Amino acid sequence: MAALLCPPSPTFLPRKPSLQISAAHLNTSSISRISFAPSSGTNVSPSTQLFRQPPLSSLFSVKPTHRPKSTPKNTITSLFTGIVEEMGTIKQLGFSDQAKEEGDSFTMRIAGKIVLEDIHLGDSISVNGTCLTVTHYDAVSSEFSVGLSPETLRKTNLGELEPGSWVNLERAVSPTTRMGGHFVQGHVDGTGEIVDMTSEGDSLWVKVRVESKELLRFIVPKGYIAVDGTSLTVVDVFDDESCFNLMLVAYTQQKIVIPMKKIGQKVNLEVDVMGKYVERLLSTGFVESIVMKR
Repeated sequence: MAALLCPPSPTFLPRKPSLQISAAHLNTSSISRISFAPSSGTNVSPSTQLFRQPPLSSLFSVKPTHRPKSTPKNTITSLFTGIVEEMGTIKQLGFSDQAKEEGDSFTMRIAGKIVLEDIHLGDSISVNGTCLTVTHYDAVSSEFSVGLSPETLRKTNLGELEPGSWVNLERAVSPTTRMGGHFVQGHVDGTGEIVDMTSEGDSLWVKVRVESKELLRFIVPKGYIAVDGTSLTVVDVFDDESCFNLMLVAYTQQKIVIPMKKIGQKVNLEVDVMGKYVERLLSTGFVESIVMKR
């Protein structure tokens, strides 16, 4: 059996306990174990003084004190193809002092090169399949920053990342972009857990358990799915196990983060939006109304 062709990866320290996030609250004892940059009183370089230890009580709240200005979830403001342009690395994550005027903001700083070639403030970049807005960038150091809302951290696996983690990166498409994958909005529907990774020749079988059975109904054999922002084809669906599987060829394994993950780790999932539109039309009686008019 041929060995997998995986990209060289940095030496990681033993993985810290993941940040456990539920739809209603955060496990603050887990949050306290995240590594943040030293406080301002520590002798560090200027670039690392952007982040401070967050007040745990203000990280998330079920009922925010004010309604944030946001775009409705179902409104498409950016579009991706699921073809990963490069893998970036997390440099820092935490609360940014630069956002004091607007209140605390959880910020992530990422190193990348290709996605910075024509970057502008306010651009959308898919980070592990999550559409995020560029709030700051430095072309010299090849780094950019994005803000993460509480809802984003609840719905995705981004809260489990730490400095040194690899992430898939893709810029939003332009009118002249070739559509190499499928329509990906960057609106993560939920997460799944890797339950098996098996080699077959130089390819890799990956089996994922879907956390929500409501989401599983939109996953069909030979259909599209975005896994950590990568456009992939579902091979089989196992309803009794709430699982689906897919296969990664050798080339794909070298370009995305999934092969670097271990069994038990989470991946972001976005199902094909066409399936959700079809279900919506059927549930509202749209088809029956068309038949009645004939």
